Amino acid sequence: TDKIPARLVLYFLSWSGFLVSFMMRNDMNFALVAMIPNDNSTNSEINNSSLTLSVGPGDSTSIVKSVIISSFYWCYVISQVVGGIATQAFGTKSVFGWSQLATALCSLLMPMAAQLHFGIVIVLRSVQGFASGLTWPAMYALVGYWIPLSERSRFMSSFQGFSIGIGLTYPLCGFLISEFGWCYVFYTTGLLGIVWCITWYFLAFNTPREHPRITQEELNYIEHNVGKEVQKSVSVKVPWLQIFKSLPAWAIAITTFGRIFVHYIFIVCGPTFMNHILKFEFGTNGFLSGMPFICSYISSVLFCYVADKLLLHNVLCLTNVRKLFTALSQIIPGLLIYCIGYISNIYLLITLWFIAVIFITASYAGAMANIIDIAPNYGHSAAVLAFCQTIHMSASFISPLMTGFLVTQEDSIEQWRNVFELAAIVSVFTYVVYQIFATAEIQPWNIKRPGNLNENNESIRNVDESISTLPMEMK
Repeated sequence: TDKIPARLVLYFLSWSGFLVSFMMRNDMNFALVAMIPNDNSTNSEINNSSLTLSVGPGDSTSIVKSVIISSFYWCYVISQVVGGIATQAFGTKSVFGWSQLATALCSLLMPMAAQLHFGIVIVLRSVQGFASGLTWPAMYALVGYWIPLSERSRFMSSFQGFSIGIGLTYPLCGFLISEFGWCYVFYTTGLLGIVWCITWYFLAFNTPREHPRITQEELNYIEHNVGKEVQKSVSVKVPWLQIFKSLPAWAIAITTFGRIFVHYIFIVCGPTFMNHILKFEFGTNGFLSGMPFICSYISSVLFCYVADKLLLHNVLCLTNVRKLFTALSQIIPGLLIYCIGYISNIYLLITLWFIAVIFITASYAGAMANIIDIAPNYGHSAAVLAFCQTIHMSASFISPLMTGFLVTQEDSIEQWRNVFELAAIVSVFTYVVYQIFATAEIQPWNIKRPGNLNENNESIRNVDESISTLPMEMK
């Protein structure tokens, strides 16, 4: 095992962790079709279980469905700051591991809860949302401590495991529901979560020095390239007030709000559009809804690879690299989603749909990686992510709510055009904010203020100087 770089193992733990996390997050969207049966013939065909969600005679099924779906995000947004604080106190291994375990256990309990009362399902989904919200700040903290700057963009592509998770969930849920019943959707995702937690427990470590199997060569390489300011930062108090007043942090939060706004139209509203406007049946709908997200993982690796090459060969400075890939992730999808509402050729429409979803992932070499640029310290990057996520993840429920308000007739292309036009405006405008205020410079509040006067004479190295010319071991 010594021949396998510890960073490569960490990459696949991160990739698989987000994959499983998003499977447990999105399974409810499809399972609800069978959990609350109706007169739709498609639903009757795929519902192979006699079990149904316990809904009272006076309860509106449409309201119950919308509350169950949205309940995940109620606590998800709140838990971002908690995740940053918890990571600083307990470390990524504990926070990420326990949050995944809690989510998996809730998935396993979901069928029993559904038979008792839908209110218990809402509680479990809220717990899942809170737990899932802890994972992102936790992993960001680990990246800042483990991954040298010259490898950071490529490592960020591991976060795109969530794209594979979304892409796999769509067809998998359709198969399980039609063959075995909706209960097995939650049993499957829950068991996958448990297996992942066991793997994480034995293979993940908070710092390179804690890793019992890391080679001395790799340890030296990491410690030489992550910078002394990161290595000393475990004990640094997070400057929450300075983060809140930071324009670069606000720029990341605002621009990513626009990206999430567009992304969730594809994730949440996409299947509805394909069903009512494009008239796809369930199987085709699931396949075409899922495939763009699988393809987007591949594109994220490519974007991050190109970003690292631009840095290594000094083609662009770090700030301009981040702005370039943020523009690709928002300007192109924004323009394409606007065009989708006016295209009648179904093949061209699907092609543009795929391209838009694929380009959204460029953000992981742009604004999302920018979080660690401005605050690479262990704990600080988690805090900045928590701040940004609290703001931009509000788009995860604002976007579907906006769609529901604008689209009162789901087979009206005119109403869908209004949704796409608004999404395009939000995407492009929020990028303009990033273009003006974003930077990749390490922020002054990220640096530990030493009490020893002799340490005040030490200069802080610019982040660009830590770019190594050594080849990356992760492929």
